[in-house]
Amino acid sequence: MELAQVRLLVADFPACYRFYGEVLGLKPQSGAQDGPYEKFSPAVGSAGIALQDRAMMAGLLGELADAATGHRSLVVLRVDDLDAYCAEIVGRGAVLAHGPAPMTERMRVAHLKDPEGNLVELQEWLLLRT
Repeated sequence: MELAQVRLLVADFPACYRFYGEVLGLKPQSGAQDGPYEKFSPAVGSAGIALQDRAMMAGLLGELADAATGHRSLVVLRVDDLDAYCAEIVGRGAVLAHGPAPMTERMRVAHLKDPEGNLVELQEWLLLRT
C-alpha cells in the first residue's frame, strides 16, 4: 500500500486553487482551475495535496453537505487489487460506504470511514499517465 495524497474537500474550488497555487506556490498538475479535482506538488518530494469539489463527493456518497460542516479531508491510499483488498478489510471489520466502483476511466475507488468518521478512499489505478 502507498499513501497517494491527502485530499481536501472544498466548496469554493477556484479560491482554494488560487490559494494553493498562487499563494503557497505549489505546482498544479493539470491546471483545472474550476475543478472538480486538482493535485498540487511541492518543488521537492513526491507527496502532494489535492483539492476535490465537495459536490462531487456528495454525488458519490450521497451524504456530504456543500457547506463546510461536512467532511473536509480525505485520506487516499493506492492499492494494487481493489476488490481483493476490500474483501480483506471487510473480513477484518471495515464497512464500505461506497464501491468498489469506477470513478474515472483511469481508476476504481472504494470509500470507508475511520472510527472518528474521517473519510478514506482506496484507489486502484487502471491506466497510468504517460
